[in-house]
Amino acid sequence: MRTLFLIDGEHYPPVVLDAMRRVGEELGAEGVAAAFLGGTEKIGEDVDYGLPLVAAEDPVAAAREALRRHRVEAVVDLSDEPVVGYRERMRIASLALAAGARYIGSDFELRPPRFHRVADKPSLAVIGTGKRVGKTAVTGYLARLLDREGFNPAVVSMGRGGPQEPEVLEGHRLEVGSGYLLRALERGAHAASDYYETAALSRVTTVGCRRCGGGLAGEPFVSNVLEGARIAAGLDTGITVFDGSGAAIPPVEVGRRVLVAGAHQDPEYVAGFLGAYRLLVSDLLILTMAEEPMAGPGKIQEITRRVREVREDLPVIPTVFRPRPAREVRGLRVAYVSTAPPAVLKRLAEHLEESYGCEVAAVSGNLSNRKRLAEDLAGMPEVDAYLTEIKAAAVDVVTRRGAEEGRLVVYCDNDPVAEGLDGALLGLAREAVRNAGSGPGGGRGV
Repeated sequence: MRTLFLIDGEHYPPVVLDAMRRVGEELGAEGVAAAFLGGTEKIGEDVDYGLPLVAAEDPVAAAREALRRHRVEAVVDLSDEPVVGYRERMRIASLALAAGARYIGSDFELRPPRFHRVADKPSLAVIGTGKRVGKTAVTGYLARLLDREGFNPAVVSMGRGGPQEPEVLEGHRLEVGSGYLLRALERGAHAASDYYETAALSRVTTVGCRRCGGGLAGEPFVSNVLEGARIAAGLDTGITVFDGSGAAIPPVEVGRRVLVAGAHQDPEYVAGFLGAYRLLVSDLLILTMAEEPMAGPGKIQEITRRVREVREDLPVIPTVFRPRPAREVRGLRVAYVSTAPPAVLKRLAEHLEESYGCEVAAVSGNLSNRKRLAEDLAGMPEVDAYLTEIKAAAVDVVTRRGAEEGRLVVYCDNDPVAEGLDGALLGLAREAVRNAGSGPGGGRGV
């Protein structure tokens, strides 16, 4: 096992040399280089550690440079406080995993997620830094954009509520209405799962899959995504878009990867911990909800600065979401039901009125809280229609209530809006097409 050792000058050199020997014997590790992370307390001049030595201005830079120079299968950390702390170790871990190497310490081991090569068809992935950052909305928008531009896309959707066996939905043949989703609910399906939303609102062929659990670096514990990917490879489509789930990453090699983070999130959560790993293996960061009161200019600048510390070359595009009904609602008095935070509901309602000519008589942001949603719906005034996202309780509560009351239910998508977004997404798609079949993908590494 080709190994990079991380060492420091706070340990006496003979101790470090003995440790490298013993770890090598125990792990079957062949040392190919050592990264000197800093510290001078216990070393003198011209110390020979018996391996090519890489040093830099700080521990993270030293590890990055060593990984750039040497191809390794494992990074063994023989350093410690005060040279490296928790933050530095998580950054180094991210670098190691992005390089495809295990990161091993005395009481821990992190393994890089396994990305399986399924087919040579061009592919993209949309991944996120967590739930409720708008990742599936970005996936749907990307699918519509690619469809409009002639790429003939299919989406493989990975969700916590997906089917036991991958299910193919031909989006262009779906009736975007409540009856279809209610029948799916009666069959026992999770009709508000992401793949129903994508198929119904983007009108592209969608393969629904499931996953359970997610590792620190995003690998699902259990999923049927590989089976879904093989199905997608056999479809008469031109490019496949893999939609992640929360912070979990689809376990397939792709040509390019888009990362979605929320501007309302803690900058440390986006660029620290193993958020840094997601930045390292992505080709574009879409920062959603980049407006007051979710995030002001200072917060957006801070996140961007932190991202630049990890990946100076990663494009960052701040965006805002705006609702888009799937059918005409002009002249209707509607109740708008969403997962949006309360602070932005008024702005979204105003957008619906100004852009689509409806009257928004009531709003609720409790689509993911069934108890509060039921209370909101019970207290709403008379309306002509419920306008709802296909999320959480959209089908089993809102759609079912609309059917019982004889009211129209109109589904609503969320479009990311930003200058240059379409060009950036299409650019990645074209790169994926050019690179398809040329060798292993998986996004960027170190």
